[in-house]
Amino acid sequence: MNLYFAPNACSLAVHIAAREAAVPLGLIPVDLATHKLADGSDYYAINPRGYVPALALDDGTVLTEVAALVQYIADLRPESNLAPKAGTLERVKLQTWLTFIGTELHKQFSPWLWHADTAESTVQTIKEKIATRFAELDRVLAKQPWLMGDRFTIADAYAFAIVRWAPLMKMSLNAYPALRAWLDRVAARPQVAAAIAAERPKREAA
Repeated sequence: MNLYFAPNACSLAVHIAAREAAVPLGLIPVDLATHKLADGSDYYAINPRGYVPALALDDGTVLTEVAALVQYIADLRPESNLAPKAGTLERVKLQTWLTFIGTELHKQFSPWLWHADTAESTVQTIKEKIATRFAELDRVLAKQPWLMGDRFTIADAYAFAIVRWAPLMKMSLNAYPALRAWLDRVAARPQVAAAIAAERPKREAA
């Protein structure tokens, strides 16, 4: 399998899930400014939507969308305990978190806060909404180490990939000590650190 990714993008969640589950992945970087691959080919030919991640399976099938891909990875290695068994109430709770992250965090940051031409009034409204969601996460994580309780799951991988955008958008996390501690806890996981390092452009890693 090959993961089409961009550094600091939401594709990091899928990369983390694969490393945590010990699922081998090839990594293919995408230039999101030009939608080109390193060989000059058109990324739109892989994913017509133009964004990452895309996961190309060995049979040629291409899958997209973070919430679907992290579940697919987790289900390849159920022994990794990255997701509860399909059909259980716990799995629905996990899917609730994945949906929350996708709609209330991911799609608030992107596209609104990533575009320089977004109106300042819109930026302020979006940041206020994200702040309320961060406060909710902070309350949850003040009571338990991970989003699903006492076990790291793909929900943490997805949320980590998005919440770490906050400093890039000049959003302080000082008001959310439990969320900050969770962010540090995720970052300290060996497979998470390895994923971040592997995605770092070579000129930065040198």
